[in-house]
Amino acid sequence: MSKFTFRIDPLSNQLKFQQLIDAVIDAISRNLLQVGDILPSVNQLVKESSLSRDTVFKAYAELKNRGIIESVPNKGYFIAKATTKVFLFLDTFKAYKEVLYGSFLDNLPENISVDLHFHHYNMDVFEKIITESLGKYSKYILMNFDHERVPEIIRQIPKEKLLIIDWNIHTTPDMSVVYQDFGQTLYDTLETRLEQIQKYERFIFLYPEFTYHPKESIGYFEKFGQDFQLNYSVLQNSKKFNVQKGDLYLLVSDRTLARFLDQCSEKNLVPGQDAGVISYNETPMKKYVKDGISVISTDFELMGKKAAEFVVNGGPMRIQIPSALKVRSSM
Repeated sequence: MSKFTFRIDPLSNQLKFQQLIDAVIDAISRNLLQVGDILPSVNQLVKESSLSRDTVFKAYAELKNRGIIESVPNKGYFIAKATTKVFLFLDTFKAYKEVLYGSFLDNLPENISVDLHFHHYNMDVFEKIITESLGKYSKYILMNFDHERVPEIIRQIPKEKLLIIDWNIHTTPDMSVVYQDFGQTLYDTLETRLEQIQKYERFIFLYPEFTYHPKESIGYFEKFGQDFQLNYSVLQNSKKFNVQKGDLYLLVSDRTLARFLDQCSEKNLVPGQDAGVISYNETPMKKYVKDGISVISTDFELMGKKAAEFVVNGGPMRIQIPSALKVRSSM
């Protein structure tokens, strides 16, 4: 007798045949179905779930096409492959994302495969890739971004299969989220090194026009400057970025970090002595560049590990990954 049962969800936006496909894949990912297990017959599903024969045949045909199930004449359909597929959707692939991705893969069992995609903050790409992925994966791991259409698009993914990572935006309390904080955490981490910050004449936050870094960080940076009576400013035009002796810079883009280092070299300024810099997001190389670049960063390795836990064990999951300021010679 089959261990698998199926009921139509009348509130789902998914077509009935897609619901059946999703249910089989999900049962495999949770080990409710294993290789060799028999699925209900077409007649049994028609009787128990009020599906039409065409709908059941269409769903089983698609599962066969993917190699997930096989059929044996006069015996029925059975599970042929236990591999679980996960959809991972990142914004861009930068050095610190490689740390997250590596940790994610390292903490997954061998029978789970991952399809990696990038949206590059392009709404059309975001919508197209998600729409085409619906029903093909047991879990969906997404990096959201600040766009009004994001909620309606991710709403198509069943919440029990969806995990939002990195930026807690466009989420609801019943969604699973593993994220970093870009507001109060910035304030708190800077406060831990207040004395070192105060030795500089000015504290400048370069928030370039091309960045997608959350804007809430600007408000918390300004509050920090006000509360501790610093000479601070926010520069949002990268063309006006001009490194000066005695200034400390907070940079959210590695592109502007390279420009900072170039200008220091051109002006014979020693990072950490003549001008200081704090860079956002740890990468494997920042501890070695110019004897070490100070960073404010969340633990991307832990974020990847928690995302893998969601894939293996399921949700719900709402976890804020801590961030810290690592001081090196550049400060």
